[in-house]
Amino acid sequence: MAALYSTSSCFCGSLDSYPVHKSVKLGHGKVRDSGFYFPHRFQCATPKLHVQAKALSVDGLPEIMDSSLVVCFGEMLIDFVPTISGLSLAEAPAFKKAPGGAPANVAVGIARLGGSSAFIGKVGEDEFGYMLADILKENNVNNEGMRFDPGARTALAFVTLRSDGEREFMFYRNPSADMLLQENELDFDLITKATIFHYGSISLITEPCKSAHIAAAKVAKDAGVVLSYDPNLRLPLWPSAESARKGILSIWDTADIIKVSEEEICFLTQGEDPYNDAVVRKLFHPNLKLLLVTEGADGCRYYTQEFSGKVKGLKVEAVDTTGAGDAFVAGTLSQLASDLSLIQDEDRLRNALKFSNVCGALTVTERGAIPALPTREAVVNALLKTVA
Repeated sequence: MAALYSTSSCFCGSLDSYPVHKSVKLGHGKVRDSGFYFPHRFQCATPKLHVQAKALSVDGLPEIMDSSLVVCFGEMLIDFVPTISGLSLAEAPAFKKAPGGAPANVAVGIARLGGSSAFIGKVGEDEFGYMLADILKENNVNNEGMRFDPGARTALAFVTLRSDGEREFMFYRNPSADMLLQENELDFDLITKATIFHYGSISLITEPCKSAHIAAAKVAKDAGVVLSYDPNLRLPLWPSAESARKGILSIWDTADIIKVSEEEICFLTQGEDPYNDAVVRKLFHPNLKLLLVTEGADGCRYYTQEFSGKVKGLKVEAVDTTGAGDAFVAGTLSQLASDLSLIQDEDRLRNALKFSNVCGALTVTERGAIPALPTREAVVNALLKTVA
């Protein structure tokens, strides 16, 4: 998979040196309607937790339905990943160019698993921006909601890989195009057609994207779309730790589904034990349907209003952990979009989360986020091996 969208390349020269196309208007021109058709469904102000028909595929997991659209909102960028782990950015001899950005990763992850997804966000009117739009289309992600800024570049992130596969980021976005998405550029029709609307917190950092984010989520909520939130904490992008904590929590109580890591729990609770259920329950607001806590190779924990528990992960040799959490989210949302009643059935939810854990595990075995996202077939085969 990595060979499809990643090429080993040395990065040199000015960050402003790549050409800009002047012929493309925002949202039109070179990047056209993907041709996807999403049937109109009656919208109501109640979250769509009861309208999905139950169906099981031959592998025992919920069958992916064409109408179960997940719309992902936020940033899409280029990750430059060192070809050799354990070196600093200055020491790395070369970098592998890989498309990324958490919401975009989730959108592609869902499509790879056979689901229906769309991406809404802004990239630069430049070669990287066009490349990212094409990658979404090639991966069967609806890119109608993408916009292209003629005055700002597509965001870049250089990722340092430690010897254990964990990473640190250095971002180039001052400002990047994703930060400049405006409310009047949103595709509200696409948003209201969704079963689930998924987003992170990076789009809350600066205006005008912050206002666009809040407006999009409100329209989705009012249409009865289920809201899914992965804060995806990136402290270097926020003015301060306190502003990050305040910003992330500012929209906490509107989400129906939240996924966090143990590190994010520790951050949000200002140092409390993320493995203490009582601490986690402090983050469970009255309208929340499902809270998921990812623990990397150890799997995940789940919390609903009625029950909670833990699902073990799949042990693999980590090469690059970039995108693992996004793959987990994609695995979860691809199943919930087809059958939201999973949240109310603990046995079926646990089976769904086993699938999600494997999605995350397989992703860390390759470099880059989008190139490493697994297909449904790969996940099912890995699951079968665990019970063989």
